[in-house]
Amino acid sequence: MKKSALITGGAQRIGRQISLALADQGYIIALHYNASKAEAKSVEKEIKEKKGDCILLQADLNDHRQVEKLVSEAVKGIGTLDLLINNASVFERNTFLDTTQDVFDRHFNINFKAPFFLTRAYARQSGKGHIINILDTKITRMSKYYFSYTLSKKILYEFTRMAAKELAPHIRVNGICPGLIMPAEETNKSMVESLIKKTPLKKKGEIDQIISALDFLLKNDFVTGDVIFVDGGRHLT
Repeated sequence: MKKSALITGGAQRIGRQISLALADQGYIIALHYNASKAEAKSVEKEIKEKKGDCILLQADLNDHRQVEKLVSEAVKGIGTLDLLINNASVFERNTFLDTTQDVFDRHFNINFKAPFFLTRAYARQSGKGHIINILDTKITRMSKYYFSYTLSKKILYEFTRMAAKELAPHIRVNGICPGLIMPAEETNKSMVESLIKKTPLKKKGEIDQIISALDFLLKNDFVTGDVIFVDGGRHLT
């Protein structure tokens, strides 16, 4: 019987690559997207051209009512769920002093509250399986210019550990912390070069290295409550 996975934010960037990689491994994909309908359809088409299975689920993770329905809609569409990947994220520049209520709510609703309640819904619905949260190497440092984003990811990290203990032994919960893999569009060349210099391994990572970390977590069923830093050692600085 084929395994199945729900991937939030599965239409773009790291989420897209995870969706395609899991489809190649035979997973039935429930691909969540918000505004990226065209990109989601493109991923769906690519999966189906390879004889894979994929359904699309639209939801605004900033809206708790839509979050509450997402797991049940995925199960309704594909029958069961073996894996939940909380990948969707908002990444906006702001300092502590210029943080508005809207900016704060958006980061915490999408980056933490949605994974929290999706995890709860998954545990109630499935009773067993695996959850992987996509975090960020920034969780080990202070980020003055991405204050709300960094704080929301730090809390998601702590939740990953707490949920792993709470949901064991039937559900594993782990995380992946990417570093400089797919720089944001606004990151210019000089900034990328600066980040590479700050990285102990002195190079940018590749998406295949995220997929390798994902494969390790999927195959090693004696790992829970852990995170893998795929960041060239950036978390050490």
